[in-house]
Amino acid sequence: VQLQASGGGLVQAGGSLRLSCTASGSILAINDMGWYRRAPGKQRELVAIITSSGSTNYADSVKGRFTIIRDNAKNTVYLEMDSLKPEDTAVYYCYGDIYGSTWSSYDYWGQGTQVTVSS
Repeated sequence: VQLQASGGGLVQAGGSLRLSCTASGSILAINDMGWYRRAPGKQRELVAIITSSGSTNYADSVKGRFTIIRDNAKNTVYLEMDSLKPEDTAVYYCYGDIYGSTWSSYDYWGQGTQVTVSS
């Protein structure tokens, strides 16, 4: 199983970006999918998570600005980021709790995509 993330980049404060992450390989089912981020000098933090049924949870710092969406048919999770702030600058990692070739689920991580917000 692999997770491939894309969509990061450089944007001015107030702008928008959309991150995508697709799981591929031998997949039986996927539980939660989500996004974490790590800013320079800080610990990794949860940004947003979405369950297989579509329930969502967001970090307080991004509520009202970020939206997590999931396409189960494509094994893909998106993070729509609006009203970006310089403090959103970080490497963003997608995550999936995935049943691969057996009915034991494991955490899989994407490679990380850089988001830089200039002031």
